[in-house]
Amino acid sequence: MRSIVIVGASLAGPRTAAALRELGYDGELTIIGAEPYPPYDRPPLSKELRIVDLPYDGLRATWRLGRRAVGLDAGRRAVRLDDGTLQTGDGLVIATGACARPWPGRVPARGVFTLRSRDDALALRAELAPGRRLVVIGAGFLGGEIAAAARRRGLTVTLVEAADQPLRGALGAEAGAFLAGLHRDAGVDLRTGRTLRAFQGTDRLTAVTLDDGSTIPADLSVIALGAVAATEWLAGSGLLLDSGLRCDERLRVLRADGGPAPGIVAVGDVVRWPHPLAGGNLISLGHWTNAVEQAATAAHNLLHPHDARPYTGVPSFWSDLYGAKIRSIGLPALADEVRVAESDPAARRLEAAYLRDGRLIGAVTVNRVARLAPYRRELHAGLTAVVTR
Repeated sequence: MRSIVIVGASLAGPRTAAALRELGYDGELTIIGAEPYPPYDRPPLSKELRIVDLPYDGLRATWRLGRRAVGLDAGRRAVRLDDGTLQTGDGLVIATGACARPWPGRVPARGVFTLRSRDDALALRAELAPGRRLVVIGAGFLGGEIAAAARRRGLTVTLVEAADQPLRGALGAEAGAFLAGLHRDAGVDLRTGRTLRAFQGTDRLTAVTLDDGSTIPADLSVIALGAVAATEWLAGSGLLLDSGLRCDERLRVLRADGGPAPGIVAVGDVVRWPHPLAGGNLISLGHWTNAVEQAATAAHNLLHPHDARPYTGVPSFWSDLYGAKIRSIGLPALADEVRVAESDPAARRLEAAYLRDGRLIGAVTVNRVARLAPYRRELHAGLTAVVTR
C-alpha cells in the first residue's frame, strides 16, 4: 500500500495516522480536515470550555485543512473535496465524526449555541459572563458539563431534560437521581420531564418556552440534544449508511450489499459496528477512548487485511461535575438490572454495577475511581471469552 487518505482531522483520524506509522507504514499519508485548525482535544471544549491542541509531530503527512469532503467514489477510494479536487489512495480511513443535533424550529440570530467545534467553544465562552442567564437544553453528559462550567463562571443556569432524571437512558434511575442532586446542590434549576417548545426573540434570544407553557427568561441557550454522524458526504457512495457508517466487527466499512468495501476502514464517532458486549448488536460511541483505541485496530486491519482483527475494546467515559469525578465503563445503557453497591449523596460517592441476563455489562462510579478496576477486569475477561469461542 503506497498511499492512504484519512478523512477527518480531529482525534480518530490523526490517531490512526500515528498508528499506521508505528506499525511501519512508510508510504504517503494525506489527512483531510474540514476545519482550518490543527487537531485539538474535544473533551475540554465542554468540560472546561478550553482549547487544547494535540501534538502530531513526525507523522510525515500532507495536511489538507479547511477542506471539506463532499463525495466519495468508494470503488476508486477517491474523495471529492469542496474545491472540486479529488484525493485518491490505495487505502482510505473515514473519521468524519459527528455533528451537533440541531434544533429543527426557529432560532434567534444571536444567543443560541451548539457545542461541537473549536469555533463553537470560543463563541460560547465569550458570552459566559457572570450574572447572565443560561438555559441548557438536554442534561446528558455534554449538557451537564456545560451547566457546570457556566455555574463556575457565575451564571444563572437552568437545565432542561425530557426524561425524569439526567442521563436516565444511559445510566439508569439510581445514577440519574444522584446526578440530579449534584446539579441542584450547585444551584442549577433542573427541569426534568420537560422539553423545548420554542425560543423567544428575533434578533437576540430573550426567553425559552417549554412544553408545559412555562417561559424562562434567558440571555443564552445551548442545545445539547446529542449528535448526528457526519455521513451526508457519503450519499450515493454505495456504502451502507444506518444512523452512521456501518462497519463489521473489524471496522471494515460495508457496502450497501453487506460486503466489506476493499481498502476502506472507519474509526470514531461516525462508526456503527457490532460489539460483543451488546450481543453483536450495532452500537455507536462518541467517546474519546473509543476513538483512540479503534485507531490501532483500524490501522492494523488496513495494512494487514488477511489478518484482520475484531475490535473488542471496553467502552469507557469520564465526566467531572462540580468536582465530582464520574467514571463509566462498558455499556450501562443496555442493562436490565442495576446493583448499587454504594450511594452516599452527602459524600458525593456512588458505585453501581450494570448487568444484562445476569452478566456484567458495565459499571459507574462517582468519586470512587479505584473501584472500577475489578469491573474492568471482569468485562475484559468476558470479552475475551466471547471472541475466542
